[in-house]
Amino acid sequence: MKALADLRLFVLAARLGSLSAAARQLDISPAVASAAIKRLEAELDTRLFVRSTRALRATAEGERFLAHAHEALRALDEGVQTLQGEGAELRGELRISAPSDLGRHLLLPWLDAFQQAHPALQLRLYLSDRIADIYRQPVDVALRYGPPPDSSLVALPVHADNRRVLVASPAYLARAGAPAHPEALRDHNCLRFMLADDLHTQWRFTTADGKPLAVAVDGDRVSDDGDAVRRWALAGHGIAYKSWLDVAEDVAAARLQLLCAAWSGEPSPLHLISPDRRLIGPAVHRLRGFLVDRCRALGAPPPSHRGPARPAMG
Repeated sequence: MKALADLRLFVLAARLGSLSAAARQLDISPAVASAAIKRLEAELDTRLFVRSTRALRATAEGERFLAHAHEALRALDEGVQTLQGEGAELRGELRISAPSDLGRHLLLPWLDAFQQAHPALQLRLYLSDRIADIYRQPVDVALRYGPPPDSSLVALPVHADNRRVLVASPAYLARAGAPAHPEALRDHNCLRFMLADDLHTQWRFTTADGKPLAVAVDGDRVSDDGDAVRRWALAGHGIAYKSWLDVAEDVAAARLQLLCAAWSGEPSPLHLISPDRRLIGPAVHRLRGFLVDRCRALGAPPPSHRGPARPAMG
């Protein structure tokens, strides 16, 4: 298993940018670590690192080999975990992409608890509201709202009942009043979300008898960051149209109030998405189960009727 240990050292040193730091983390001496890298380079007949007195960086060949080393270690770790069964300790690295508001507001504390339960698992979290190309993004799974945009992607449901809701702070409602009907949003300051160059100016609803309703909204604030929109709503600057998961705790704590609850907002189901089923190993399955439980605890907003699924934003 010496070759496997050398491979783990190589991956860790590349991530930390320091051979001595990798040695300390693996509880080996710098001399042993240096000998392991030299042994690996000799076996590959390739120089993997450029070393200086202050830094360590992978060569072009090292960068190319690093991707293969990651996948090899992932496959080995998953093989061991499969043999050991569901109770096996999770190891390796799990790379996750998530929307800004969900990531900062909910996912950070949730992942703290998940990692505390699986201390040998390393997490790498990418937060952005921009829909990156998951085939190019260096992630194993992405948390995304709405139906998968590409049928070739693997989508694991996390919270199918999630949808968008209208919310505002008590301070804003005391100042501007509460809209009795979605049509009244035209007379309110609406906090809008922008995805790429697409400004979300049509807020869509479904009535109790299933009829669609689209309202053109306007306001003095626009952001491409869902967390900024939520913070503006909390600060009393206007009405937001947000995913229930993003504001459920704020509603429960009365920091925000639900508006026009008789009209269902756009469905916004949450999925774990992966470009390749081979990336969905034990860590992803356990993370999904963990997230399903956490989302279920937040519940779904009233009312119970729902409109047809469509891509959701923000």
